[in-house]
Amino acid sequence: MAAERTTPRIDQSVMDRAARVIRVLGHPLRLRLLEAMEVGERNVTELVAEVGVSQATVSQQLAILRLEGVVGARRDGLRVFYRITEPKVASILACIRACDLPELQGPVELTLVDPHASPRDPA
Repeated sequence: MAAERTTPRIDQSVMDRAARVIRVLGHPLRLRLLEAMEVGERNVTELVAEVGVSQATVSQQLAILRLEGVVGARRDGLRVFYRITEPKVASILACIRACDLPELQGPVELTLVDPHASPRDPA
């Protein structure tokens, strides 16, 4: 007998959007850029200094984030300022921080559990 669901099913359109956001966030530099923007709007020069890669690389990654609606931009004279527009980003960064506990930085032993196996007697 299957276990009964205790949480509501996620709507397919929400699942599709979440998958797109997770896919675009699946790059370490994009995550670093978003982390730098957590404090608020940042221009490209500030982001380059913070993440330590070329302006071309930062601009390329920002374009990807912008195309997917994760960040927005505004121009002020010659500078372009970027900000996070996707609300899920704060939760995802918080989850990354919470899941990366210091005690897990060494070797970790994982036990795989087959959800279809019947429970064993604790003999």
